[in-house]
This record gives sequence, structure tokens and C-alpha cells, in this order.
Amino acid sequence: VQLVESGGGLVHPGGSLRLSCVGSGFTFSAYHMRWYRQAPGKEREKVATIFVGGVGTTYADSVKGRFTISRDNLKNTVYLQMDDLTPEDTAVYYCNAYYNDALDFWGQGTQVTVSS
Repeated sequence: VQLVESGGGLVHPGGSLRLSCVGSGFTFSAYHMRWYRQAPGKEREKVATIFVGGVGTTYADSVKGRFTISRDNLKNTVYLQMDDLTPEDTAVYYCNAYYNDALDFWGQGTQVTVSS
């Protein structure tokens, strides 16, 4: 099983980034997909979830209206479109694939830094 994130980087406040996460080694379409983030000295925070089939999404209050999660099951990929970024969004962003507590996989993370 592998989850590989990409798309992180340095962006100015107010800018945008799109993160991607490609999954392999499991039935991607059967898993709920999530993005988490962890800032230095803080606990890991769940940012967004997209459910199996893409029929529903949820967001942390801190990103509602600015971030959009989507998935393409044909490409085994989940995306996180991040707009109107602020320095408080600076963190390592992790992709997560969840089926149940025994089938719960993580990517290695991608750094997002928002700074002027």
C-alpha cells in the first residue's frame, strides 16, 4: 500500500495550492479519503474528508469556504484545493485512506508554507 502526496510548497498569503495524493496497492474507490495537517508543536488536525463514491464531504471549521476536497477514482487520486491561504495554514499535510481501524493508511506528508 502506498499513498504519495505532491503539490506542497511555499506560497504567499492569499495564494492557492492544489495537493494531490495517489494511492496504490488497495481498492481506492472503497476507502474514505481524508487530508490531515500538523503544524509544529500542534496535534494533527483533520482538515477534510470525502466519502466513498464522493457523495459527501466534511471540512474543519478553520478551512470551510477556502478548501475543497475531491477525488478521481479512475486515477486513484484525491485532491485538496486550497485557496486564500494564510500563515496559519502552514503545516505538513498528510493524505489518509480509511476503510476501518485495521485498514487505515497514511502518506509521508507534503510541506505547505504560507509566508510573505
